[in-house]
Amino acid sequence: MSLCSPSLPKPVLRAAALARRDALGEAQRSAAALAVAARPFPISFAAGSVIAGYAPVRSEFDPRPLLRALTECGARAALPVIVGRDQPLVFRAWDTMAPLARGPLGIPEPGPDQPELVPDIVLVPLAAFDRLGHRIGYGGGYYDRSLAQLRAGGDRLAIGVGFAVQEIPAIPALAHDVPLDLVLTETETIDLRRV
Repeated sequence: MSLCSPSLPKPVLRAAALARRDALGEAQRSAAALAVAARPFPISFAAGSVIAGYAPVRSEFDPRPLLRALTECGARAALPVIVGRDQPLVFRAWDTMAPLARGPLGIPEPGPDQPELVPDIVLVPLAAFDRLGHRIGYGGGYYDRSLAQLRAGGDRLAIGVGFAVQEIPAIPALAHDVPLDLVLTETETIDLRRV
């Protein structure tokens, strides 16, 4: 049976995708982040639009070069903050050159003195993705809860960011899983809204 088989449980699919991601060297990860930042952004947005990214941990795709490029085009950047277990994320303003503090789970985040913002576009970290808009995260459900809450308040775009090696043929989706609208990798922009 293939490791990419959708009949395998998400933890097995997650582990295989993360192993492929972890195998990428630092230079490859850095080049991928710069490649995505150098491409035209696939969504037009008004000046002042809030685009939320995240601070990468371990071997995650680094969206910070893209966030910096988008702020130069008039976007406001925000980063997520974990406020409690089983709670949606809060997004706080981030000056893309400002230092970050370690949150309760050790993830870098803006300090409590930064204002909360409601993102128009969310750059979503992932362990794996498929071309139907499904993603596997890290099992905490923070992004699914947050995206569901944001979309209940209006149109919000969810854009997965990751490496091409994290793509798998199919992910078993659950009822609470919130689909992605696009995925950005170092090799392509995948528009999932027409799937």
